[in-house]
Amino acid sequence: MAEKMKLEIVTPYKKIVDTEVEEVTATGKLGEFGVLPGHAPFLTSLKIGELVYKNNGATEHMSLNWGYFEVREDKIIVLVETAEAASEIDVERAKAAQGRAEDALKKLTSEDKQFKVYEAALERALIRMQVASKSARR
Repeated sequence: MAEKMKLEIVTPYKKIVDTEVEEVTATGKLGEFGVLPGHAPFLTSLKIGELVYKNNGATEHMSLNWGYFEVREDKIIVLVETAEAASEIDVERAKAAQGRAEDALKKLTSEDKQFKVYEAALERALIRMQVASKSARR
């Protein structure tokens, strides 16, 4: 069994991560899951959430915005709308986005067309701040 897997995280704009890893944990539509070398092939969808990977004993945290996660022959390909490393997240911008989303949600009902848009924006802001806080604790 292999000791490492290849991890690629790709957005529509660029490849964010291209490295060898020992372990990956991500947030799927049905909950959090983990992958180790030798994992069976599978494909799942991701929701707004955190992805964590271990590389040479170091743990890296990332904020992801919707996408797909595929494991095949010790290679993981993650295709997402956006991906940010914990150290690159602008916390003040995330706080401002949280405030805007909360203000908008107060004025809307769940039947309004924009409700889901602002609900997702709030979830993204909260995940970004959660992931960013893990960078500060290193």
